Amino acid sequence: MCAKHFRHKPPTQLDHQQEMLLVVPALKSQVNLARLVRLAGCAGIQKIITAGSDKVDAKIARDGADHVVIEKRRSLIPVLKKLRESAYHIVGLEQTESSEVLYEYSFQKKTALLIGHEGRGISNEELQVVDTCIEIPVYGMPHSYNVVTATTMAVYEYCRQFHG
Repeated sequence: MCAKHFRHKPPTQLDHQQEMLLVVPALKSQVNLARLVRLAGCAGIQKIITAGSDKVDAKIARDGADHVVIEKRRSLIPVLKKLRESAYHIVGLEQTESSEVLYEYSFQKKTALLIGHEGRGISNEELQVVDTCIEIPVYGMPHSYNVVTATTMAVYEYCRQFHG
């Protein structure tokens, strides 16, 4: 039994800055971008790089909108190449023939997580720049999770590996 109920307890303090950032294509839904901003804020991720709109619904993103920088770019491929030059490990969240299962994967601390488009996933051109692909097993239909749900699982696993 819980000793005391908190409506919202204060965030857990990190003893280091998260070195993960999210790289996001133009999404069909700005709601999904706002949800990703909220996720990033909760996880202590400070930056999202997107090729889509940088407009975020603050009601959905909540406090994340005040704590996450959104950097808008025309194309993600040059961004991914530059991140690799800056020692980021580029991880694509995508089902491929060589994807590693999320719960067996060991993240590198300095990770750029590339998210796929809601319908098309990660493009073949972007996959050529990715160092590793990870996937989340699906045990029923449809064949994949919603983009925000899948990203949440991957970010949670990163945070679990590098907590505190």
